[in-house]
Amino acid sequence: MVSSAYIHIPFCLSKCNYCSFVSYEGVLDEKKESYLATLKDEIAFHYKKEPLKTLYFGGGTPSLLEISDLKSLLDCFNFEDGAELTIEVNPETVDFEYFKNLKQIGFNRVSLGIQTFDDEILRIIGRAHNAQRTIDSVKEAIAAGFSNISTDFIYGLPNQTLESFTNDLKQSVDLGVNHISLYGLKIDDECKFSLNPPENLPDDDQQADMYLAAIGFMKDSGFVHYEISNFCKENYHSRHNLMYWDSSEYYGFGAGAHGYIDGVRYANYCCLEEYRMKYKQREVCLYLAKNNMLEEKIFLGFRKGVGIDVAEINDKFGLDFVSKYSKVLEKYTKSGHIIQTEKGYKLSENGFLLSNIILAEFI
Repeated sequence: MVSSAYIHIPFCLSKCNYCSFVSYEGVLDEKKESYLATLKDEIAFHYKKEPLKTLYFGGGTPSLLEISDLKSLLDCFNFEDGAELTIEVNPETVDFEYFKNLKQIGFNRVSLGIQTFDDEILRIIGRAHNAQRTIDSVKEAIAAGFSNISTDFIYGLPNQTLESFTNDLKQSVDLGVNHISLYGLKIDDECKFSLNPPENLPDDDQQADMYLAAIGFMKDSGFVHYEISNFCKENYHSRHNLMYWDSSEYYGFGAGAHGYIDGVRYANYCCLEEYRMKYKQREVCLYLAKNNMLEEKIFLGFRKGVGIDVAEINDKFGLDFVSKYSKVLEKYTKSGHIIQTEKGYKLSENGFLLSNIILAEFI
C-alpha cells in the first residue's frame, strides 16, 4: 500500500543561477489558480485515500502559496497518527506568522533552503535572501513551535573556502537545527550558470575536502551521517527521504513530479500548460524489470549510512548477493571503500566520495 506522497510547487520569485529543477519565476499570480485546480484534480483522480505516513511539499518555492492554498491541498489527504508533513521554505518568503500558521494547519517539519550564510556568495548564486534573514527565519520557526527543522547547504560554491563552508555548518548547528543536508554544486545544462559560468569555483579536490570536513564536523556535533548527503540528530532523520532510499512506493503530484506506483516509475509533464492539458495521461518514463529493480535496490541502499541488507536482497530477488558481486565486493573492501556490516555492506566515508564509480561496477 502506498503511504507517501510528494507535491511539487513549481513557482519561484526568481530562479537561482545553479537551479535546474522544474520551476518558473514571475508567473505565480497568473498561473496559481489553474495550477492548483489541476493539482487537486490529479490528486482526486489517482489518490486511493490511503492514510499517509509522509507528505512532502517541494519546489520551486512552496512557501509562496497562501496558507489557505496549502490547507486546501492538505485536506485532500488522509494521514496516519504522527505522520511527517514537510514543507520546503525560502527565508525571504516566510515570517513568524507564516510559520505559526503552517504549524496550525498540520505541518510538523520545515526545510529551509539556506545554501550559505555568506552574503556575497548568496548574491553571486542568485538567492533572494541574506544571511540575517536566514538566521531570523530559523529563530521564527523555533518560536512558532517547530522542533523538526532541516537546513540545506551547497558546497563548492564560487569563492567558497573550506573555512567558510565549515563556518556555515557551525552557524546552523548553533541555531539549533537538527537536520542538515549537504549537496555539492553541480552545473547542469538547464541552469543559468551553464551559460555564464562563475569564477573562482573550488575544484574537485577542494569539494572533496569540504565534504570530508563536513562529515567530521557533523559527527563531532552529535549528528548521525545516515545518508550520503544527510545528517541528523537522533530520531530526526527525514522519514520521507528514507522512503525513497528504501525503494518504497509513493505518489508524485504536480508538474515535473516523479512517482513510483505498482513497480512503475513515472514522471509528470514539466511544462505548466502541458501538465494542465495532459495530467490524466500520466507519462510513464521508465518500466522496471526485475533486474533493474535489483540494481536500484543496490544503488539506493548504498546511499544510506547503514548500507544494504544482504539477506533482504537475497530473499527479494532470489539470488546469492555475495557470490554474484564477489569481485566488486573484494576489490572495494580491500581498498577500504566498502565496509562489511552485521547485515551486509556499506560505503565508508571515502567510499561516499567515489560512490558513482563504485556503484557503476554493481550496475
